[in-house]
Amino acid sequence: MRKSPLTNAASALSLAVVALSAAPAHAQEKFVYQTNWYAQAEHGGFYQAVATGLYKKAGLDVTIKMGGPQLNSLQMMAAGQADCMMSTDMSMLLARNTGVPVMTVASVFQKDPQVLIAHEDVKSFADMKGKTIFIGAASHRTFWPWLKAKYGLTDAQVRPYTFNVQPFIVDKNSVMQGFLTSEPFSLQKQGVKVNVLMFSDHGYPAYNTTISCMEKTVKDRRRAVAAFVQATMEGWKSYLQNPAPGNELIRKENPNMTQEQLDYSVGKLRDLGMVTSGDAATKGIGTMSEARLRASYDLMVASNVIDPAKVNFASTYALDIINAIKVLP
Repeated sequence: MRKSPLTNAASALSLAVVALSAAPAHAQEKFVYQTNWYAQAEHGGFYQAVATGLYKKAGLDVTIKMGGPQLNSLQMMAAGQADCMMSTDMSMLLARNTGVPVMTVASVFQKDPQVLIAHEDVKSFADMKGKTIFIGAASHRTFWPWLKAKYGLTDAQVRPYTFNVQPFIVDKNSVMQGFLTSEPFSLQKQGVKVNVLMFSDHGYPAYNTTISCMEKTVKDRRRAVAAFVQATMEGWKSYLQNPAPGNELIRKENPNMTQEQLDYSVGKLRDLGMVTSGDAATKGIGTMSEARLRASYDLMVASNVIDPAKVNFASTYALDIINAIKVLP
C-alpha cells in the first residue's frame, strides 16, 4: 500500500527527531554532569558510560562531578560549572519557584528510592504518629507535606537528619529518612532490625535521579544534551547487566565505598526494578510521562510550596529528547 504524502512527511519528521537525539555531538565536546552525592551504585550508569567509553562514542568528553552534603549542585549549575545535574522533578519545581530556569529531560529511577526507616514495632506510616522523625531540611518541601496530609503526621515530631544513623539507633521511638539502597544496609550491618517504607509504594509520584539542565543549555546545546541522555541510558543498561567497570570507577572516585555496599545497592536496583520497571519497560530507560510530572506539580501546588503563578508547568520539562531515545531494559 502506498503511503500518503502526509504520512511520508510525518515519518520523515519522526526520523529527523530520532536522528537529532541519537547523533553524536561534535567530536569530544566537553560536558559536565553534577551528581547529588558521593559516588555510589545509585549513580552507576553514569560512571559505567564513562568507564566503557559510551560517552566518547557519542562524541562527548564527560566529567562526572561528585556532590556531597555541603555542595549546592543547583548553584553550581546556574553558575555554569555544570551542564546538567542529578536531582528530582520536585526539586526542580522548587528551583523554578525561586526564578531559576531549570528543566528536566529524563529520569533514571522510575521509583523514588526515598524511604522512612522505623524500628520493628512500626508497620506503617500511620504507626509513626507520636514518633520522633529525623528528616533533612530539603524534605520539608518535598515528601514531608505529602506525608503530613496523607497520614496525619505533624511538624512537632520532626528533628534534623544529619546523615548519621546513630541517633535513630539510640532512640527506639524514632524514625529516620533514607535511601532504600543505602541506610538500610548500614543498619543491617550493625544488627539493627527495621521496617522500611518506600514512598513510591504508597502513591508518591516523584521522579528521582534525573537529568536536569538550565533551560538555555537544552535550547543551545540540544545535540550534546541528547547525546548525553542516550549514552547515559545505554550506560545504565550495561551497568545493570555487569556493574564491574562502573563500580571500579566509583570506588576510585569514592574510596570510602565498599564492594559489599555496591553489591547490596545493585541488588536492590535490580530486584525492585528501580530503573527498568513501569513505563521504562516498554518506553525505555530514562522515560518520563507528562501525567506523572503533572502529579508532582499538583502535589506541590496543593502543599503550598510552589506558586503556580511563578511556575508554568509546561516550562519545567521537555519530553522530546527522551521520547526519541528507546534504550529498552
